Amino acid sequence: VQVACTLDAAANQCGVDFVGGFTALVHKGITPADAVVMHSLPEVLSQTEKVCASINVASRKAGINMDAVGQMGEVIVRIARATAARRGFGCAKLVVFANIPEDNPFMAGAYMGAGEPEATVNIGVSGPGVVGSALKRRLAIDEKLTLGDLAEEIKITSFRVTRAGELIGREVAAEMGVAFGIVDLSLAPTPDVGDSVGEIIKTLGISRVGAPGSTAAIAMLNDAVKKGGLFASSSVGGLSGAFIPVSEDAALAEAVGAGHLVLEKLEAMTTVCSVGLDMIAIPGDTPAETIAAIIADEMAIGVTNDKTTAVRIIPVPGAKAGEWVDFGGLFGSTPVAEVRNAGASGRFVRFGGRIPAPLQSLSN
Repeated sequence: VQVACTLDAAANQCGVDFVGGFTALVHKGITPADAVVMHSLPEVLSQTEKVCASINVASRKAGINMDAVGQMGEVIVRIARATAARRGFGCAKLVVFANIPEDNPFMAGAYMGAGEPEATVNIGVSGPGVVGSALKRRLAIDEKLTLGDLAEEIKITSFRVTRAGELIGREVAAEMGVAFGIVDLSLAPTPDVGDSVGEIIKTLGISRVGAPGSTAAIAMLNDAVKKGGLFASSSVGGLSGAFIPVSEDAALAEAVGAGHLVLEKLEAMTTVCSVGLDMIAIPGDTPAETIAAIIADEMAIGVTNDKTTAVRIIPVPGAKAGEWVDFGGLFGSTPVAEVRNAGASGRFVRFGGRIPAPLQSLSN
């Protein structure tokens, strides 16, 4: 806790918005040091403003560490209680991962991977508003476009954004005298009007985000962003995909509030995009074992499909499904999502142990 408070003070002094790296990699086992990190998180995240944490509980090679998953369900509940005065906001600074990337520049999940140099500059380009505007301009010119044409427009826009991001990143790295790392191609929305992945889905013809076709639309968007970005840069890394953080995307939050976008549909959409169940508020009385089971489901998607998946979920103390909560700033506001069948997964989580790695992990 003292280390985290020192980091927080240093970040304030330097004018840094967030500091990542309060991280434990426990996908195959929990060391005593890992256990200290995990169980200090309620104090760390309630006593600091800028420190962010990430815990990797699963990987393609190791499978899913259900002991760690179960413990993280309990830790998340404790963090929510420790920050109850701020509607459980401490949980917004914690990400539980499968297949955590070593070079992710996006908070709250960024950390300095074991293979990284002493210092490096990794760039996140974001830009859903730019992509959305490009699609609208193209449709205004020609309404007879096909989805293939729209995918091509996304690729072209992604290329431009990525190229600019890499040029800026390399200049910054040179100015600082450190290595340039990667460009992360991810579309990361903000609460600002128009800067929304949900709005892109609507532009692609899904009038209600969460309706049939939403998963296909986000898959097309994710693929086109990757293809355009890869052509623009030889240093692509991180998460590189389309994010769907509910509270940080006004269109997604609106869809949840209207009942069009439910937790199960969000999970389905995470199978084809980056990163996972992100910035989702749930009722404060959701059992820890149910939260652990939600994490386990998302980890299974990552392990089976050999992709990075994650959970950033916020039990809001005292809140019920449908109530709106405001986390402020870039974290936005969101309705509390209903968690169906809460309490029905306890025995599964209590079995613990490790869910073995899938057959496709034997790739050597």
